Order: sequence, then C-alpha cells, then structure tokens
Amino acid sequence: MMPSRTKHIVQKQPIPPQSSPFTVRPKALIIHQSVAAKRKSMGGVKSKGGKKSRTSRAGLQFPVGRIHRKLKKGNYAHRVGGGAPVYLAGVLEYLAAEVLELAGNAARDNRKTRISPRHIQLAIGNDEDLNKMCNGVTISEGGVMPRIHQALLPSKE
Repeated sequence: MMPSRTKHIVQKQPIPPQSSPFTVRPKALIIHQSVAAKRKSMGGVKSKGGKKSRTSRAGLQFPVGRIHRKLKKGNYAHRVGGGAPVYLAGVLEYLAAEVLELAGNAARDNRKTRISPRHIQLAIGNDEDLNKMCNGVTISEGGVMPRIHQALLPSKE
C-alpha cells in the first residue's frame, strides 16, 4: 500500500475591507516584505548597540583612540590623519604578539609558565630582525645572551 500524498493547504486569511485609504492592515497579514520594511511597519528601525570604538571596528586590541591622542600631543606633525593611528595600532599589536610568542616559547623551553624579562631578552636576541630593531635597547633584569668566544673553544687540530 502506497502512502498517500496529501498536499498541505495553507488557508489565507481574508483582508478586511478598507473603509478609508488610511486603514492599517493587521501585522499578521504583512507578507513578503523586506526586513527593513517589517521593522519600519512595527514601529521604526531600531539600531542594535550603541557607538562602536575605532579599535573594535578595526578588529584590534591596541587602543586606536589613545594612540591618536598621543600622536596629536607628541608634536610629530601639525596634523594627524584618521588612518594613521589605526595603522600604527596594527603594527604595534603585531610586534607585541611576535615578541610575546617568542618569549612564551623561551619560557616553555626553560620549563616555566610565566614570562620573565630574561625570556624576552632571549626571544629578541635569538630573532635576527627583532635583534636588529632593538640594537641599542637595554632590558632591565634581562641578563646577557649566552655566547662563548671563539678563542675559548677547543681547537680543531
């Protein structure tokens, strides 16, 4: 015996006759409208949330507004554009993430769970580009890079 194939019939509610051109249709009968039109018919478009910060709009962690303020007050230029602090915040966040990742690896190599200034010193000293960038920088409590002078090594004779 074959299962019967029945069609689901949806009954439409009749639209009440309009007595004047200003009669409002019931909200249940509004069909096939865009989302914006539905919101408008239900009492206006409501915005979700409030103001979004420039940091969240850029998808960053470093504060764009604070960097913009520091750029303006630092007398680096007469005028500071709107994109400059966003770009600078992105670059600073990338550099911080890079140093923290390498320092975390150095801490893990030393079987520590906390990053110390020594781990940051080792991370910067072992990376060629970061070492070149931080050439004249002294890290407090960082110690010295481990290195044995060539004259002290045993000769290969």
